[in-house]
This record gives sequence, C-alpha cells and structure tokens, in this order.
Amino acid sequence: MALFCFLASAAIYVYNCATNDLKAIRMEYQFIRDPISGLRIKISSEHAIIGRWLNEEIGKDKIAMVQALIASVSSSFEPLTLKGQEIDLILTKDEALFEAHALHQDSEDLMAYQDDDLMLEENGLSSGCGFEDFIDLINSWHEFTTSR
Repeated sequence: MALFCFLASAAIYVYNCATNDLKAIRMEYQFIRDPISGLRIKISSEHAIIGRWLNEEIGKDKIAMVQALIASVSSSFEPLTLKGQEIDLILTKDEALFEAHALHQDSEDLMAYQDDDLMLEENGLSSGCGFEDFIDLINSWHEFTTSR
C-alpha cells in the first residue's frame, strides 16, 4: 500500500464567536492519497473543522463549485454561504469562516461553552482563514486531486 503526500502550510485564524476575535495560528496540512481511504487532508486539531469540510463536504467532486464561489465572492459585497450537510462555509473578500451546524443548535449541550469562549474552537465547532490562504488551500487541493 502506497501513500502519497503533499505538505503545505498557511496562516489560519481561529474565530472566537463570543468576542468576535480572530486569533492567527499557523496551519499545516498534508494531503494524502491512500488506495484504501482515498484522497484526504490531514490537518492539525485546531483546524479540524476545515479538514472535515474538505474531506467530507467537498472531496474532489465539488472543487469546481467552490472555485466558482471564490470567483463570485471576488465581485460581491455580501458574504456568500455554502451550506453543507454538517459544516457551512461563509466566504467574504477577506476571510473564510467554517461553522459546524452544532454551533447553532438550541440545546443545553452548548450551555457548557458559556464559561469558556475558546471552547468552541477547541472542540472544532468553528475556525477561519484569510481569503488568500483559502484560495491557496483550494488550489493546492485541486492540483493534488487532479494529479496522478
């Protein structure tokens, strides 16, 4: 069994919903081509939601749709949202935000996060990155998924 990897890194931001702050964190990711599990991105735990979004929501079949969204937001003044089954992408000219649907539940489960604002990010419910870094990630993923 052979694994093929592509390593890259970009600046990424963790978004704190409670305080509307972005905290810069270096994102390192690795693309993996595995004959058993297919194409995957391996990413640090702080950015797990971005990896989940790319692996589960986009894969290689929806890259063109994401690239079209990128082109659309470049000429738009409003944020554009790509609704996923479990994760939404909110894209503006400045940033890409990823939010798990669980973040918006009216549930007592989320009450546990009241005391610690950073718990949302630590538990992988939201994260974000700059628009240019997002474009680099998508272009790198597209190149990786279309190469042999």
